[in-house]
Amino acid sequence: MAVKDFMTRKVVYISPDTTIAHAADIMRDQKLHRLPVIENDKLVGLVTEGTIAEASPSKATSLSIYEMNYLLNKTKVKDVMIHDVVTVSKYASLEDATYLMLKNKIGILPVVDNEQVYGVITDRDIFKAFLEVSGYGEEGVRMRFVTEDKVGVLAKIVTLIVEENLNISNTVNIPRKDGKIVIEVQIDGNVDMAALKAKFEEHGIEVAEITRTSAKVL
Repeated sequence: MAVKDFMTRKVVYISPDTTIAHAADIMRDQKLHRLPVIENDKLVGLVTEGTIAEASPSKATSLSIYEMNYLLNKTKVKDVMIHDVVTVSKYASLEDATYLMLKNKIGILPVVDNEQVYGVITDRDIFKAFLEVSGYGEEGVRMRFVTEDKVGVLAKIVTLIVEENLNISNTVNIPRKDGKIVIEVQIDGNVDMAALKAKFEEHGIEVAEITRTSAKVL
């Protein structure tokens, strides 16, 4: 899974000379929490709700509302933006992007190659990717197995499903600390769950869970 397949391509950005007040208005209107700062088609910084809050006068200030508005309309983004921005290549794996976010405790990575910004990948994009990969929101049946982690187990499960002329849309394998593995399989269409579960049990494979799933718009 590459970043380019899940990133947000339409990027709302600002210039270094944008005022803090204007940046805050854009965030509010667009319902965004961060804005890349771009100059001459190159990423030069990042502004977040946190950096704007730090640059804004506190509630304990003695400034009047007019003085505060003047200050916010005078201060430029370049004076408060984050200069050392963590970025990721569009060819990087989604796992690498997730690791960078966790390591740096951030929720956005501008996608940059050869100094050009191609998009951003955010924590929301990661959440959506997880749902898509796991098959969440697809109509059909989900089967969950807890088996020994050994060669041929997944192949046997797939074979039994294919024998019923059923299509597998997603599979997820999750290793457990006890040495076993959780295998979740998403199957398309209307399935006779009782008959399918019985078939697996006849072949010595215990079905930990089988549930019907409904379509959802992600």
